[in-house]
Amino acid sequence: MTAHHPESLTEPLIPMPALTPEALRAAVASLTPSRVPAFVQDLVEATTSAQQTQSLAPLRTFVHTWGVFVAIQRRPSRAARLRHLEDVVSAGAEDPTDAIAEIRSIHAEAEAEAGL
Repeated sequence: MTAHHPESLTEPLIPMPALTPEALRAAVASLTPSRVPAFVQDLVEATTSAQQTQSLAPLRTFVHTWGVFVAIQRRPSRAARLRHLEDVVSAGAEDPTDAIAEIRSIHAEAEAEAGL
């Protein structure tokens, strides 16, 4: 048991959803209902940008961003640890090097879990 990875002891609140807008929206609504408006706004912006640029890149970025978000949020201890680390970096009271490295690690674990 390590202090850096308590989420390994916690089952996820929901299974990792498919990486589709519909499945991700349902997961966001279940895990963090207050973030649904941001999700919808990001989806609209990504769709509009994809149409304007005739590229799928904005939609891929959207799915990646929200897939990682869901992977993190579905494990409450991981989400809490990430918030704490972000607060450490934002406060600027101590050297952020270790916190930044752990933030990167959390994101990499979430990406792998989401299949990204």
